[in-house]
Amino acid sequence: MDHPATLIRVFTDPAGRFGNTLAVVTDGAAIPDPTDRQQLARRLGLSETIYVDDALTGAVEIYTVSIRLPFAGYPLIGAAWLLGAERLSLDVGEIPVQHEGDLTWITARPEWAPPRTLRQYGSPAEVEGLAVPEPGEWLYAWAWQDESAGRIRARGFPGRGDGIDEDEATGAAALLLAKELGRPLTITQGAGSQLHTRPAGGGFLSLGGRVAR
Repeated sequence: MDHPATLIRVFTDPAGRFGNTLAVVTDGAAIPDPTDRQQLARRLGLSETIYVDDALTGAVEIYTVSIRLPFAGYPLIGAAWLLGAERLSLDVGEIPVQHEGDLTWITARPEWAPPRTLRQYGSPAEVEGLAVPEPGEWLYAWAWQDESAGRIRARGFPGRGDGIDEDEATGAAALLLAKELGRPLTITQGAGSQLHTRPAGGGFLSLGGRVAR
C-alpha cells in the first residue's frame, strides 16, 4: 500500500543539524486499518511513523516498524510543528502544545511513556563508546556533561530486534529521565540531536525540541 508521508527531522541542534527522521501521514484517516498502518511504518523503516487522523482535533496514532506505541515524544513534537497544532490527542490523553521561538513543546505525564531502562555512566566518553547491546531491554544510557547546568549526554537502544538498533532522539526516555532527576535538562543524544525538558506542575513534564525538513 503506497501512501504519501512527509519526512521531517525532530530534535535538531540549534543549527538545524541531526534530529530523528519522522514520517508524518497527514491524511491518516485514509488508512484506517491498523495492519495497513503497521505495514507502511515497516516499509518506511524509520524509528516512528505518526498518523494524523483528524487535524482539527489533533487525533493521532504512532507506530514503530514493529508495534503501535501508546505515547512517544518525537512524533508528537514533529506532528505539532508540522500542523501548527495547539493540542494533540492520543488514547492516553490530551497533549497540550506550546510554540516558543524555534522550540515546539508538548506537556505530558511521564507514566504515559513506555518503560525504559535508564542507566547512568561515569562520563560522556563511556556513553559514546558503547556498542549496541543485544536485544532484550529498551536501554537509555546517559551521563552528565555538566551537572550544574543540567546538560546530559545520552544514547538510546530500543532492543526490540526489529532493525532499529539505535534511536537518534527519544522523547519518552527523556521524560522518564527528567522525572527521575527532578530538574530541567538539556540532552544531547545520538549523533548530536538536542532535547529539552522542564517541570510543568501537577505531575506533568514538558518536552521541547526543534524541527526541520
